[in-house]
Amino acid sequence: MSDEIPSAVVHGRAARRRRISLIWAVPLVTVLVAGWLAWDTMSKRGPRIEIRFDAASGLQANQSRIRYRDVELGAVEKIALGPDRRHVVVTARMTREAEPLLNDKTRFWVVKPRFFAGAVSGLETLVSGSYIQLEPAGVDGAPATSFVGLEDPPVVRAAVPGTTFRLQTRRIGSLNQGSPILFRDMAVGEVLGWDVSEMAKDVIIHAFVRAPYDRYVHEKTLFWNASGAAVQLGGAGVKLELESLRALVLGGIAFSTPENAIETPPAPEGTPFPLHADRQAAETAAFDRSLKFVSYFKGSVAGLAAGGAVTLHGLRIGGISEVSLRYDQATDDIVAEVHYGVEPDRIARLKLPHGNDLDKAMEDLVRRGLRTRLESASIVTGAKQLAMDVVPTAPAAPFGKEGDAYVIPPLDGDTGDIAASAAALVARLHTIPFEQIGDNLNKTLEGASGTANDPKLRQAIGALSEAIVATQTLVTALNKGADPLLRRLPAIAASLEQTISQAGALISSLGDGRGGSQLGRDTNRLMSQLSEAARSVRILAEMLARHPEALIRGRADQEVR
Repeated sequence: MSDEIPSAVVHGRAARRRRISLIWAVPLVTVLVAGWLAWDTMSKRGPRIEIRFDAASGLQANQSRIRYRDVELGAVEKIALGPDRRHVVVTARMTREAEPLLNDKTRFWVVKPRFFAGAVSGLETLVSGSYIQLEPAGVDGAPATSFVGLEDPPVVRAAVPGTTFRLQTRRIGSLNQGSPILFRDMAVGEVLGWDVSEMAKDVIIHAFVRAPYDRYVHEKTLFWNASGAAVQLGGAGVKLELESLRALVLGGIAFSTPENAIETPPAPEGTPFPLHADRQAAETAAFDRSLKFVSYFKGSVAGLAAGGAVTLHGLRIGGISEVSLRYDQATDDIVAEVHYGVEPDRIARLKLPHGNDLDKAMEDLVRRGLRTRLESASIVTGAKQLAMDVVPTAPAAPFGKEGDAYVIPPLDGDTGDIAASAAALVARLHTIPFEQIGDNLNKTLEGASGTANDPKLRQAIGALSEAIVATQTLVTALNKGADPLLRRLPAIAASLEQTISQAGALISSLGDGRGGSQLGRDTNRLMSQLSEAARSVRILAEMLARHPEALIRGRADQEVR
């Protein structure tokens, strides 16, 4: 038997006090989840940035978002007026994912419904509300947290490949930001904007051409303003030219490259180009050589303006650059000074010399009669152009040169111009006494009216009508009375012939009895005359048988059958 004394085991409340209750797991899990959420939020939390806008434009704190490619990269926390009271400062918290995109080249703008660059955008914000669009820079920049927002979205996004060129012009006309750039009637780029160059003489337009079309821009490429539409009135009728409907509304720029420059390397970024006023001016600039001329007109040059054509045999060889007035001290008179240029390369196989040889050649042409004259370009608009020609009969004129411009004498007088001929015709029409002619015509008509309404004329017409009726009755009666006589004429002719035959026989017998006597000779003569008379009667009878009306009116032209 063992001496060990068994110990008692205590069960109940004391034992339960030493256990951990499961209910403490709920707050523990809550704390862990909250800590994990806090850590996750802090780990994804990016920097706080400030964006300055001119207006809030529908943004709301704690609701509006910042997006890039439809991905949320931040949220607006606060909207307040800036220190200058002229701008709005939007404070936003960005995500850590957006931190690499934030530098001094990053752009922000408010997305809202708008019509811009010929397209409608931002319609989705009618339901979701306005938001801020982020556009990262195409190149690396310095990190930044303060930005100036754009009031309008950029025309070209930084991610679009292409090349920007600088176009120099005097005036932009109807060009706008977002105006299309056209190549072979296709929109291949947009106008990004412009700035004023040095001395405010010109405007520099930033033209962006998308890839791969930018490789068609070379150093000799020609750019021209393709805004609006051009209407030309010529021999082929009315001609309307426009690049595209979008260019008609927003303005536009077109470009092309001459054939002799297509094989040259593409133009690099920022290459400057002149922007010509129109296609015609661009085509003129494509010629490598241009000769300058000046002419002085004493008469009116109404309708002549810069941009007008210079023609030779009706074809364009140059253009007018300037028209102005000038006082001529030599003649003590005011003349119209017209400067114009000619591109000799427009004339095939024409090879002009250079330097002094060119001066001698031009002097020889002026001596042979090279002149310029005004010519109508359009009768409807009254526009004028210059026509150059060699007139051997032109009066002699001295040769001159002012700077690098050759002085070409004008050809005055009647030049066969349509407008001048029309003016001369109108002047002649003014000399015709239309009023006197009208008065005489009125008097003549009044006399004719009085004569036509005279009662004596009516009586004479009635008497003449009665005389015509009586004459017709007489002719009818004569036709009836002449019929029996005409029927008897053949018998009378036959009887005469028989009588003549008998007389001939008698005379023959007399001749045989008394040959050579006076009676025989007279008898022979008588017989000959009788024979002729018989023949005439027979002819008369035959004629009257065919034309009985000949007794009254003479012989008719056609037979009556």
